[in-house]
Amino acid sequence: MKFTIGYRTLKTAIGAGLAIAIAQWFKLDFFTSAGILTILCIKITKKRSIISSWERFAACLLGIVFGAVIFSLVGYHFYSLTILLILFIPTLVAFNLKEGIITSSVIILHLYTLQKVSWAIVLNEVSLIVIGIGMGLVMNLYMPSMEKNLLHMQKELEKRYKKIFREFHLYLAHDKHEWDGKEITECADLITNAKSLAFRDVENHFLRYENQYYHYFKMREKQFEIIQRMLPIISSIDKTYIQCEKLGGFFERLGAAVHPGNTAALFLEELKKMRQEFREMHLPKDREEFETRSKLYQLLNDIEDYLLIKKEFKK
Repeated sequence: MKFTIGYRTLKTAIGAGLAIAIAQWFKLDFFTSAGILTILCIKITKKRSIISSWERFAACLLGIVFGAVIFSLVGYHFYSLTILLILFIPTLVAFNLKEGIITSSVIILHLYTLQKVSWAIVLNEVSLIVIGIGMGLVMNLYMPSMEKNLLHMQKELEKRYKKIFREFHLYLAHDKHEWDGKEITECADLITNAKSLAFRDVENHFLRYENQYYHYFKMREKQFEIIQRMLPIISSIDKTYIQCEKLGGFFERLGAAVHPGNTAALFLEELKKMRQEFREMHLPKDREEFETRSKLYQLLNDIEDYLLIKKEFKK
């Protein structure tokens, strides 16, 4: 079993300890609740932390108001607590403050435990809220850079694209069938994880509304859909057809050129010439040749779509 301590764990532990220490130094009742608030407010991104903190702060204040009203009218009984929660929780949901249900319930239970509501108690609870949530926000000011991970994912994805095109070349030009296709599944997983990580990076920058890596992986995702579309066409083509060898060589060069830069225009020009060669060939002699040539035309169209996506990305 692998045992690791991440930066988020450290932030949570240090923040909770400091929040409790500060609340205890101010001699607040239920001072440990400040640590609970801090733990709940530390999220994976700065944006989510701020949203969560706001929801919890508003919910806690509403909880004090609901507690003061319901307990004053009904009294401090188990059924009054039940009535309060029946009314209170739907109110939080209606105001889109669902994140604050747990923390505000803790505040309400403090009032229930004390069996009274006074300005001193309200001040104590508000102080706990401010210390706990404030410490959570402070600890979340630091977020490690994701640049290194995103760059690594980019290189890994490009490596697999090269492998796929290399296998297309071997299949079309040399009729080799050893490929197990594992790169297809790996590409799908890489794209999903990379997009998620890039989106998290956006949420860690308040003045940044987009991420170049996110657009890059979105572009690769569109290309990947086309690659998947090519697979059944390539696997069903008659490889004795002379144009298959040319197309195989094209895939080999295309794979070698998979990188962040843009060489799409060069390949589009080569593709144009190849398409012209196909047009100048003699008419199909039989149905089998007609079907093979139709598949090749479809493959050329898919390759063109693949290249146009990359060309538009750099614009």
